[in-house]
Amino acid sequence: MEQIGAEDTMGLSSNPKNPLHQPSKSRLGGFRTMPFIIVNEVFERISSLGLMPNMILYLMRGYNMKAVDGSNVLFIWSAVTHALAIFGAFLSDAYLGRFRVIALGSFSSLTGMILLWFTAVIPGMKPQPCEQFKDDCNPATPAQLAVLFSSFGLISIGAGCIRPCSMAFGADQLDKENPDSERILDSFFNWYYASSAMSTVISLTIIVYIQDHLGWNFGFGVPAILMFFSALMFLFGSSLYVKEKPSSSLFTGFVQVPFVAFKNRHLNPPCDSDEYYHHSHDKKLTPTNQLRWLNRACMIRDPGRDLSSDGSDPNSWSICSVEQVESLKTLLRLIPIWSTGIMILVSMGQTSFTTLQANTMDRYLTPNFKIPAASFAVSTVVVLTIWIPIYDIVLVPILARYTGCPRGLSMKFRMGIGLVLSCVAMAVGAITESVRRRIANEQGLDEQPAATLNMSAMWLLPQFILFGFAEAFSAIGQIEFYYSQFSKSMSSIAVALFTVGIAGSNLVGSLLVNVVNSVTSKGGKESWLSSNLNKGHLDYYYWLITILCLINIIYFLVCCWSYGPFEDEKPGISDEGEANIEYRALPSS
Repeated sequence: MEQIGAEDTMGLSSNPKNPLHQPSKSRLGGFRTMPFIIVNEVFERISSLGLMPNMILYLMRGYNMKAVDGSNVLFIWSAVTHALAIFGAFLSDAYLGRFRVIALGSFSSLTGMILLWFTAVIPGMKPQPCEQFKDDCNPATPAQLAVLFSSFGLISIGAGCIRPCSMAFGADQLDKENPDSERILDSFFNWYYASSAMSTVISLTIIVYIQDHLGWNFGFGVPAILMFFSALMFLFGSSLYVKEKPSSSLFTGFVQVPFVAFKNRHLNPPCDSDEYYHHSHDKKLTPTNQLRWLNRACMIRDPGRDLSSDGSDPNSWSICSVEQVESLKTLLRLIPIWSTGIMILVSMGQTSFTTLQANTMDRYLTPNFKIPAASFAVSTVVVLTIWIPIYDIVLVPILARYTGCPRGLSMKFRMGIGLVLSCVAMAVGAITESVRRRIANEQGLDEQPAATLNMSAMWLLPQFILFGFAEAFSAIGQIEFYYSQFSKSMSSIAVALFTVGIAGSNLVGSLLVNVVNSVTSKGGKESWLSSNLNKGHLDYYYWLITILCLINIIYFLVCCWSYGPFEDEKPGISDEGEANIEYRALPSS
């Protein structure tokens, strides 16, 4: 790939015949650029992830929203954020390059956070204050909601541009011709993972604590300041970066294959010869018979028209390669198993309601220290971070002796364990909520939803701990499965699939909340998801999700049987690092 020199970014001439204007590759990139890239990623994560946990309280108290409406807003916001990560990766690969996309994302996030901070400090940007849980509170005006949602959208665009590109951009800076490149790349991935885990913990503790104890003015102001330094640090390193030019995106190929196959729908693919198919390299690969109608996309109809003199394809919208077709087939075969991971993400995505639960419970750790209601979710990240190295270093060698699997337990088995644990976690959450509601009734707090119960919020920890184990087994097993099935050139799709799964789970979660609220509130009844948890039945809602998780386990078994045996191949160092890094920050996102 061609490289954009540092002089290009400063607007100077870069005559390729003049060595004075062509900085050598050794003068660009290297480990000296890592602080700029990692700090940018860390500050962006701290800023954006620190907004989500407490946002349900801000929407209810500042914008007079009901719990159901606020949860819907957050579900959709999270879905848009994760969906835009795919757009950011596509924009980077096909058009702008990683540097420009990260810079664009940093500016967008900063603008969105400043706008969100304005909603907290300027009184006219929110409706008049009202006593919480009253039905006659003035709702926010369309203009006020437009400002709020615009800030959410800009933050989503920023996250969608930065997160899928920063790690790959960091890898671009390392000299791939260096004999120690694998060790250096592994070191970078370790630092990247450590910074991701650290930023998640900080956002769920320190940022949430500031919001709880210093108010929204400081709680939104601090993330805006951090995002300012994030953008500044990234731009400071501009003259040092290796900036690869965009080439083509794998996502484009996924669109081209069905398009070309439809154009060639009247052709009949030959059965046993690869001479009629176009290949992207010398190694001949015969198209498989699965999803055979897609094979029309790589058929050579007229060699003189379809291919150039060297055998390459002049127009990828007229003919695709066999490799492109088989890549799409692999993706389509994985979709059923991928879909089984959506329900576990739905069960883990009920953080708005767990925050409301914790807000009604005794959260004092000591007589003078009160845990923020939104900080309990950090236990999931802590369990995940502790368990993975224990499993990898201690248990894998022991289990491998008995199972014969290099990773201790097969990917299929780990994914199944995760689904079972998520189901148990939801059942534990339902039992905890039924106890919490019974205590509220016994203490006569039905009409006092803001009152603190005589029940420790520590009772919420078991479900979060179980979710940490569920995540460690299911999600990482799922990503490893993707890596074992995809070719090396498709390794980034493993993380992309999981990102799309999170977006899908948020849409499913929003739909579920709307349906449950609509059905259970008919005839003037109190909704299960009432803003007054003491009068609602959040425990019934949790039991419903538990039942759906049980059905999903059966669906998972059917999908595994239909797919056939898994190939438990161990991913490469860089692939495994990428999968774990990108995923482990997801619980709070």
